[in-house]
Amino acid sequence: MPNILDHPDLREATESVEETRIDDPWVTLVWNDPVNLMSYVSYVFRSYFGFSREEAERRMLQVHHDGRAVVATGGREEMERHVEAMHDFGLWATLQKADS
Repeated sequence: MPNILDHPDLREATESVEETRIDDPWVTLVWNDPVNLMSYVSYVFRSYFGFSREEAERRMLQVHHDGRAVVATGGREEMERHVEAMHDFGLWATLQKADS
């Protein structure tokens, strides 16, 4: 019995969907926590991400007031590295698809 996915039109469509999933952007989120000082969070954003003092303060305040902030957008592997780095700094961070 032939495999339906062997049909050229379906194979091409399936490969296109897989490529889209791989290329979907991801984000690194930093979450508010009861442990770290706001000045420390701002320092981490400046030193690790290279944000200006104003941008680091803006995102730190977003974490403080909204409970979280997007600090980076890109490929999944890169966002996983950022999450690990934030954990190394003692911050709570996760990643998710950008459109989630």
